[in-house]
Amino acid sequence: MESNIQNIDIHALLESKDSNGLKSLLNDWVPEELVLLCEDLSVDDIQIVFGSIDRDQAFQTFEKFEVNLQKELLDVLPNRLIALILNDMSADNRTALLEELDPEQLNRLLKLLTLREKQIAISLLGYPEDSIGRLMTPDYLTVREYWTVKDVLDYIRVNGERSETLDIIYVVDQRGYLMDDLKIGELLLAPLDNKVSDIMDGKKVSLLVTDDEEVAINVFKEFNRVALPVTDSQGILLGIITIDDVLELSEKEDTEDIQKIGGVEALEEPYMEVPLQKMIRKRAPWLIILFLGELLTASAMSYFEHEIAKAVVLALFIPLIVSSGGNTGSQAATLIIRAMALGEVTITDWFRIMQREIVSGITLGFILGLLGFTRVAAWSIFTNIYGEHWMYIALTIGFSVMGVVLWGTLMGSMLPLLLKRLGADPATSSAPFIATLVDVTGLLIYFTIATMLLTGTLL
Repeated sequence: MESNIQNIDIHALLESKDSNGLKSLLNDWVPEELVLLCEDLSVDDIQIVFGSIDRDQAFQTFEKFEVNLQKELLDVLPNRLIALILNDMSADNRTALLEELDPEQLNRLLKLLTLREKQIAISLLGYPEDSIGRLMTPDYLTVREYWTVKDVLDYIRVNGERSETLDIIYVVDQRGYLMDDLKIGELLLAPLDNKVSDIMDGKKVSLLVTDDEEVAINVFKEFNRVALPVTDSQGILLGIITIDDVLELSEKEDTEDIQKIGGVEALEEPYMEVPLQKMIRKRAPWLIILFLGELLTASAMSYFEHEIAKAVVLALFIPLIVSSGGNTGSQAATLIIRAMALGEVTITDWFRIMQREIVSGITLGFILGLLGFTRVAAWSIFTNIYGEHWMYIALTIGFSVMGVVLWGTLMGSMLPLLLKRLGADPATSSAPFIATLVDVTGLLIYFTIATMLLTGTLL
């Protein structure tokens, strides 16, 4: 009830543009609550809200918005407020926004930054688009190996507020070379007169600034860290990347892979925010490719037109044959693509994978082939739909399903590995693509086996 009253008050204050009233009402709201409020407001009303809340609330709330909304607000908020927000934002979140802007708008916003923040922004934007350098933040604490634990704790009390995280403290030498990283718990439990060098074990884990984003995801999973240091090729500490950024990155990568598996180009924005024209452009190319691929299926059927004319019953089982191969191929492709994403398999495992999939394909093919054979045999007991040569038809269906399922399994498992070897994204061997490819080859397998088994009887 109280929440409903507050909402009524807020909308009334927005209509009257009462900034003082809004400031009083929203003074104790945390950024997460302000984000939920702004979800139901127009850009103009959000502008009024931002003009009413304090500086800390403004930048913390702005950071949590989707990039598209951030870009819209950059066009309506006054430069004074934009300058405060951009200078207060964490470097990694600010980079995620700036890299989405056109050059003209980017240059305009860079002029609003302080000299230090501008240098940081330009430095991060200078790294390759999908590299760790774009994600790192320069806000971290470094100490020296000859400091005592007391020195370190005193330093943290004075400077800790500017650090992205206090969970990990980094030990560097006079050149800035990363020597080790220490958990804050190790420092809190150590005697105050102990030196940092007494606690160090040299077992540091770091990322290269040029590493791909996927490398960061895999390293975080492997070592279970809340933050990792980022260095150049000489080992000089340049920044850190934190787990919250990697979780967002992992979600983004998983979403892109799922979309590609479904035969859609990756969407850079949430579904409801993608313009309809852009959505069509993302979906049309794959559908055109798949449509042209299915035209090959029609061509394959026309090639066997003579056989179909002689034994029309063969046409009845075409959907069964091609769908069996497409389904198993899509299934295998999905399993391998996901296993590669999790680091469970690599392209060097191709032979072992092929061995497993051959066994799987034969077994699954036998199961489905037996069902196909049983179906024809069972119908022949009660009807004469397949005529006196029903046994040959049943064998044709059974062996064809086995062959197509085995082929589909091999194609689905090997194609992602081949694409990875060629430097392409394995997810582009999507389920629809595998299904279309197996449709065409499945018909060739089907009619080849039919010609072998039915020549002299139906053909």
